[in-house]
Amino acid sequence: MRSRAGSGGVHREGWASVSSSSQPDGPEQLGEMYHVTLSVCGDPMDEASLQEALRRLAEERPFLLSARFSSERAEVRYWEEARCLDDAAALALRLWGEHRTSAGLPAWEVVGLEVVDRETYHWRMAQPPAPALVPAGEVAPF
Repeated sequence: MRSRAGSGGVHREGWASVSSSSQPDGPEQLGEMYHVTLSVCGDPMDEASLQEALRRLAEERPFLLSARFSSERAEVRYWEEARCLDDAAALALRLWGEHRTSAGLPAWEVVGLEVVDRETYHWRMAQPPAPALVPAGEVAPF
């Protein structure tokens, strides 16, 4: 079962079973696009140096959309192509460490990760702005 968000809320869509012999299992297998938001933080760093490191990361990493930063924190948003959400999340968790040396990124830790499919991302972008937080103990519609 796979959840999909739409204008009428969330509904479930069943998948038919397919034998593994008909599934491509090499690099020719097509992936889906997932929107990733990765948050990292650590010891303070000169903001100008961090900005340059994030620019190098953008050159090295395809589909990088944006980066926000302060001297102790950074958030990068980008698209990841992967076979499934689990794979996209695993790739995202390795992103900062794999580019640390080549891009000159600080030795910060991942403190947040969000991975959503393309449909959910576009659905969210079509919604009107809402408060960032819902008060504790309350449930509110999007």
